[in-house]
Amino acid sequence: MKGRVVLVTGGAKRVGAAICRRLHAAGANIAVHYRSSAQEAEALQAELEALRPGSARCVQADLLNLQDLPRMVHETVMHFGHLDALVNNASSFYATALEEVDEAHWADLIGTNLKAPLFLAQATASELRHRHGAIVNIVDIHAERPMQGHLLYSVAKAGLVALTRALAQELAPHVRVNAVAPGVIVWPEQGGWSNEARRKQIVEHTLLKREGEPDDIAKTVQFLISHAPYITGQVIAVDGGRSINL
Repeated sequence: MKGRVVLVTGGAKRVGAAICRRLHAAGANIAVHYRSSAQEAEALQAELEALRPGSARCVQADLLNLQDLPRMVHETVMHFGHLDALVNNASSFYATALEEVDEAHWADLIGTNLKAPLFLAQATASELRHRHGAIVNIVDIHAERPMQGHLLYSVAKAGLVALTRALAQELAPHVRVNAVAPGVIVWPEQGGWSNEARRKQIVEHTLLKREGEPDDIAKTVQFLISHAPYITGQVIAVDGGRSINL
């Protein structure tokens, strides 16, 4: 990864920050995208810069504003000189039963999970083709098996799986496009997920009988970017076996 430049959306916190740290430790220069988490993004940039000066930069953008996306890519390329990989990690997540779905939910959940990755792929395509780069999309095991009560989120992630495969075709042979599907890694911050009984029930459905770590996702992202030259159009589940035991 030495000298490679990677743009990570939603890179300031949680799984995104773990991806940034893992790729940076492997030698990459990191563009940390954030929307409103400026404090966390700047702290992460400072942390990475302390380890290797000139190796990190924060880029702010609202992924629902399509005009922000080419500007964010341009800022990254102008700062580092090139771009080698895009990690579409940013995501909205919350419940939407059928009766509750409205256009605002559609715009947010489809926008962050599907629309933004598509237009970021478009904005980065020329640079990634030139660099023989890679795209990694963070999907979800519930793209294949929808989560009860999370209709729009499940549909959006299913669309992102389809987009992964379609982009692999569109950008071949110069750019590889793959996806990582997390299982129980980091519990959502909202929506009643603090309930211990609910968590225990979910963990019991994983074959390994334990939660994963954000770095489990980060390691898989690193593998797909730097150690998988003959893999494209694939989805790797990092879920402790939960997806085959639901």
